[in-house]
Amino acid sequence: MVATPQQSSSFVAANPLEDSPYVTTTPLQSSHYVAASPLVEPYTNVLPIPHNVSHIDDNDAGSGDEKSRSEGVYGASSISDEIEKYKIFKSKKDLTTSLSIISMREKFQFKTFKSNSHFTIIRCLDTSCSWRVRAKRLEGSGYWMVTKYEKKHTCATDFKKVRYRQATSWVVGECVKKRLINLGRGFKPRHVIDDMKRKFGVDTSYSVAWREREYAYENLRLGTPEQSYSLLPRYLHMLRETNPGTVVNLKVGEQDRFKYLFIVFDASIKGFQYCRHVVSIDATHMKGKYQGVLFMAVCHDANQQIFPLAFGIGDSENDAAWTWFLRRIKDVFGERPGHVIVSDRHRSINNAVKEVFPNAFHGICMYHLLNNLKNKFKTKTKELEQHYIQTAKAYNLQEFYVLFYTLYCVVPGAKEYLERVGLDRWTRSHSPTRRYNIMTTNIYESMNAALVKVRELPITAFVNEIRLLCQRWFFERRNKEKDFTSKMSKDVEKKLEKRRDRAQIMDIRYADEYNFDVIDGDQNFCVDMAVWTCTCGKFQLDQLPCEHALVVVRKSAYEAYDLCSPFYSREYWYESYSGVISPLPHITSWCIPEDVSSFKIMPPDVRTSVGRRRKRRIPSVGEEQSQPKCSCCKESGHNRATCQNPITLHPSGQTFTPCSTNPSFQGASSSYHLPFSIDDSNS
Repeated sequence: MVATPQQSSSFVAANPLEDSPYVTTTPLQSSHYVAASPLVEPYTNVLPIPHNVSHIDDNDAGSGDEKSRSEGVYGASSISDEIEKYKIFKSKKDLTTSLSIISMREKFQFKTFKSNSHFTIIRCLDTSCSWRVRAKRLEGSGYWMVTKYEKKHTCATDFKKVRYRQATSWVVGECVKKRLINLGRGFKPRHVIDDMKRKFGVDTSYSVAWREREYAYENLRLGTPEQSYSLLPRYLHMLRETNPGTVVNLKVGEQDRFKYLFIVFDASIKGFQYCRHVVSIDATHMKGKYQGVLFMAVCHDANQQIFPLAFGIGDSENDAAWTWFLRRIKDVFGERPGHVIVSDRHRSINNAVKEVFPNAFHGICMYHLLNNLKNKFKTKTKELEQHYIQTAKAYNLQEFYVLFYTLYCVVPGAKEYLERVGLDRWTRSHSPTRRYNIMTTNIYESMNAALVKVRELPITAFVNEIRLLCQRWFFERRNKEKDFTSKMSKDVEKKLEKRRDRAQIMDIRYADEYNFDVIDGDQNFCVDMAVWTCTCGKFQLDQLPCEHALVVVRKSAYEAYDLCSPFYSREYWYESYSGVISPLPHITSWCIPEDVSSFKIMPPDVRTSVGRRRKRRIPSVGEEQSQPKCSCCKESGHNRATCQNPITLHPSGQTFTPCSTNPSFQGASSSYHLPFSIDDSNS
């Protein structure tokens, strides 16, 4: 059974193994509640709202102070592209933004004639024009109501220009915010320029477009990176409130600066006991302003899919960070017999596993070791890769030594190198514990790919994206299992079907009621049904009946499903996703204890680099980069957008070189032979 962590009233669980003086304990339970944000004060007074205005919610009230750019982060927006008398806005900024959008759409400009904390008067830029708006702040709240609105324009056309003074970065940011709902999209400044030109006819420079996009991102990403760290304790509190049993561990360092974060969802804690205890761990760099490293631990479910276990964020991939992360995993899940950890050969991972999980078997990802092998011997031949993979995946010792000798013949020095690494750490046949078919950290790489587009987000928005991803996976897979009626998972059923097809051509010889001799071509294999073994090795290592055991099943009264490990069953598949990851309410409705709300976290003290931050990962040692393939000319090394090869326009074989690379299009004497004739006799 899974060791369920005790409920704690603090972010950081007491740990006798840690002596750091910079562990901050923040209580999460309190009888005193405050508003979710210091920028939003409780609304107490009754507003004189006209009867035709019914969209205001008392819980959305804000303070009467002027908000900064971060207002949209904490409070809901009332920005509209329409305005009328008695219309109410949540702030003066929302009113001004709405007027700016209307001015760009109707192609006029305005200026603020008079404004203070109680009322504002806005007029058309042409002083002779009758268009004007007057609004006042409702007493006891931050709401603003339009009290006078002259809609008709009498201004001259000279005041209607292509570039508008109202097209500021925060106004345009509100216009393009809807395009950025999917935070993973590569929405670039040039897309902002195109949108503003198409919708409003406004010409926008690249620098302004970049600021506009960043402003919109700040609103969608729960604020700036600095605000995101300050919001993190409140978010984690609500995460635990909506998902009881979820383990959250937050550690800060000197001057209350962020140090480490650890999160395990309650659904993952309950579901891990129905998964094979082979865990893949690794870390990847984050791409935000304050960088950092994302630590993850994942495993396989019954259907060979990614099952997320734990997530952590730290400063870098070092001994202290890895040790802290693995200790948190041990506190939650414990240490089980036959526990296997698979990773690359990073020195810090190796040191941390030895210290935290001394009784667990630490295996190496065979693909990472292959890249090290290629780099060591400066060879990238397909023959080396083929023989190495076959050797690592061999199920029995006889097959292993034959393939290992072949690998030695291809690269003589590889034998000593791989023996120094340890044959038990990268081969299936020598492993002291059962690794099943998990020889790589591919599931971690797949999890990394699922989060690659959101790793540049501020920390709170990034944690929220992790929650949304896990929430969606648990829901979809729980419902998908209901539509499947077999006893085993979908992936295992396909694998058994292939093995049954191979078993059709094999023959069997009986020894007794448990021992059988299976003839497979010019080889024979001994199957012992009493202990579920076969001399091929697949039966006992994968815990699935091999093709030789399926021959016995076909010729006897054994049932194939009874010979499968329960970790592959449909029941375990369902139980692993039986937990629910609940959503969080909107930030304006959060109820936060006073101790948590007053707890502020500063960003880590890192030195941010000048210029654009790197987004593409640095290839690992020995890793081969895949080349893009052009969908136009079918050649490798470039894509369709940068293709410079001639394009065939006609079946006769006539070609055309794109204008960007064709010199004939750069002068007046260009010559281009059309694939058809033009009759110009009437010209």
